[in-house]
Amino acid sequence: MSDFGTFFLPGPTEVHPDVLRAMLQPMLPHRGAVFEALFARIQAGLKPIFRTTRPVYVSSSSATGLMEAAIRCARPGAILCLVNGAFSERFANIAQSCGREATVIGGDWSGPVSLDAVEGALKRGGYSALTVVHSETSTGVLTDLEPLTKLAHRYDCAVLVDSVTGLAGVPVETDAWELDFVLTGSQKALALPPGLAFGVASEKFIGEAKAAAGRGLYFDLVEFEQYVHKNQTPNTPALSLLYATAVQGERIAQETIERRWDRHVAMSEHTHSWVHELRARVGAEFSVYAPDGAASQTVTAVSLPANLKGDDVVKAVAKRGFVIGGGYGKLKASTFRIGHMGDHTMEGLERVLEATAEAVEETLGAS
Repeated sequence: MSDFGTFFLPGPTEVHPDVLRAMLQPMLPHRGAVFEALFARIQAGLKPIFRTTRPVYVSSSSATGLMEAAIRCARPGAILCLVNGAFSERFANIAQSCGREATVIGGDWSGPVSLDAVEGALKRGGYSALTVVHSETSTGVLTDLEPLTKLAHRYDCAVLVDSVTGLAGVPVETDAWELDFVLTGSQKALALPPGLAFGVASEKFIGEAKAAAGRGLYFDLVEFEQYVHKNQTPNTPALSLLYATAVQGERIAQETIERRWDRHVAMSEHTHSWVHELRARVGAEFSVYAPDGAASQTVTAVSLPANLKGDDVVKAVAKRGFVIGGGYGKLKASTFRIGHMGDHTMEGLERVLEATAEAVEETLGAS
């Protein structure tokens, strides 16, 4: 699996050799001018990706860490949790485990939680924040953040966004949409190794966070805010991953974030067309799980006919030298997933799709 363009898991995604090589640089003190210059390079790369003038927090953790930070640092009050997949369910579980009163709405994984359902809950009042997953990795469903945020703000409710498989592959307009807190992980559309999480908080959110009890220590966003303006992190960072982040930020800037978004749209549309062609090719009920108009550009979950299991397809694809994802959560048996995100190209995508079609034919023939 050494050749770039064989690893299409919906995270972690494949990492470009230039980014991997960047991690071979030597250790250095994380309190000092050399580190601060490195961190400034990282900020210059990440701010245009988040589309923000605010500082970008860098956490040496998985994105789950910043999900917990979002909950702990939200102002006092109940949390409204929009659940339409496994990872939005995780966000709700984090809210509950942090001792916050949490109300779950949704539960149907087949699409975004409707604005009518959100407004119905907000009208009942008392929510300081809501949680939402932008691009639901388990289903490939995309939630439109701009109208959701406008609605929530009418009820003085902060919007806490998990954009783990969204950011850097799908437009996220942090400032223009007035997102209160948005986070992502390094290992998805940013195409970095796992181990870092990135987040941006509005000034209002951080101001209100100062009144939040139980912020903890490691994920205290108020402390992140204090250190980021000095081009530092509150705690010892994963330095090798920061070298990689600086290089990847510059690579994305060279491509431009707009062209990166366009490339992801093209890969998504090509994958959806392939699913329809596969259905005709093998004469079986294959379909894109996400509904039209609400599909993520970074990951596609493919629904399978009843006589086929997702893991069987994944294993047959692996024999052809490619890695794709099985179904996740309650969709484990009934879907498989293809991650078309990060630095992948249309040429590489075409190769994995043809390998997957051959694997499907083989698996159907054996069933």
